[in-house]
Amino acid sequence: MQPIIIVLIILVVLVFIALVKTIQVIPQASAAIVERFGRYTRTLNAGLNIVVPFIDSIRNRIDLREQVVPFPPQPVITQDNLVVNIDTVIYYQVTDARAATYEVASYIQAIEQLTVTTLRNIIGGMDLERTLTSREEINAALRGVLDEATGKWGIRVNRVELKAIEPPTSIQDSMEKQMRADRDKRAAILQAEGVRQSEILRAEGEKQSSILRAEGEAKAAALKAEGEAQAIRTVFESIHAGDADQKLLAYQYLQMLPKIAEGDANKLWIVPSEIGDALKGLSGAMGNFGPMGGGSGFNPQSTGKDGGTGAADKAAAERREQPPID
Repeated sequence: MQPIIIVLIILVVLVFIALVKTIQVIPQASAAIVERFGRYTRTLNAGLNIVVPFIDSIRNRIDLREQVVPFPPQPVITQDNLVVNIDTVIYYQVTDARAATYEVASYIQAIEQLTVTTLRNIIGGMDLERTLTSREEINAALRGVLDEATGKWGIRVNRVELKAIEPPTSIQDSMEKQMRADRDKRAAILQAEGVRQSEILRAEGEKQSSILRAEGEAKAAALKAEGEAQAIRTVFESIHAGDADQKLLAYQYLQMLPKIAEGDANKLWIVPSEIGDALKGLSGAMGNFGPMGGGSGFNPQSTGKDGGTGAADKAAAERREQPPID
């Protein structure tokens, strides 16, 4: 009985192994290469697949999703003989599992070497400045070459990106100095523009202020002159309305003589010739009131400021010496 049990156990184990090898479950977005006696038979797609146990074998399982592979920095010489280190990143996807397995031994290594050689050809025709500013152009050229070369390998290159471009240290220092000088220049220009604009605005403000001040002074002078004219007009109208005669005017002049004589610099008085006639009329009018203070009437010969003759005698003398003014 024991040998039979052992045989049954062996048969069960063999059957289990056969079932395991017969049923192959392939995950989504994956593919498997099946070989029969070392020769390609078919490609297993995602899902449940049946193979012949102990005859068919799984050669390779390939991920069909888009892959991202960064490559280490590669030294590249530019057209102006400068060595720059460039990091690249490749986005690729396997479209044919059979070609990716049998057309190239290692498609990752092949893509890396093809990227390096193509990058050196492209950068070799550019100077450093163009290399630093032409990333899109370099990416497009790399993608075109890689996509054409990897098509027969069952690989599609979707994108190629330059992750970093590092020039030599001396060149970086020179570039930083140039950038710093450019920034200082722009800052100086902006500061000068600001000062210029400020001076223009200040000058415009002073101009407007002067104009407004002059207009205000002109309006004030006009209003003052208009007020004085109105005052003179009012006085003149009041005088004419009161019908002032020569006697009243002479009396007002006599009241103004002390004010005219004020000050040490007043040495000469100019008396109109008509004032004599006015004084005579005023003297006659005062005489009609009779003797005042024991005198014989109003005496115009009063003493002036400097102890000389009165204002009436001076006026009479000037009228005799000077012809009347028209």
